[in-house]
Amino acid sequence: MADEETKAELREQFTEAFEGADYPVSNPMDLVPALPDGPGTRFEAGDVSFTAMELSTKLSDIQDFPYDDVETLVDDLIVGLDEKDML
Repeated sequence: MADEETKAELREQFTEAFEGADYPVSNPMDLVPALPDGPGTRFEAGDVSFTAMELSTKLSDIQDFPYDDVETLVDDLIVGLDEKDML
């Protein structure tokens, strides 16, 4: 399990990457224009590293679109990564 510092770092990276999206977002493709490197945008903290595309693929069954704000999206991403033992 990742420590709280890793989770906090990922939360910060996700928020920064996704806060520029045009909310509400109804699917993962609505988030792509906000990402600095598109689907290849990489998130890294502690011993974990993955791209936005990997996140979308591995968490597709956990994400609950639409999202009205970045905080709810980021919360679900962190919970999903935890549930999938990706942290």
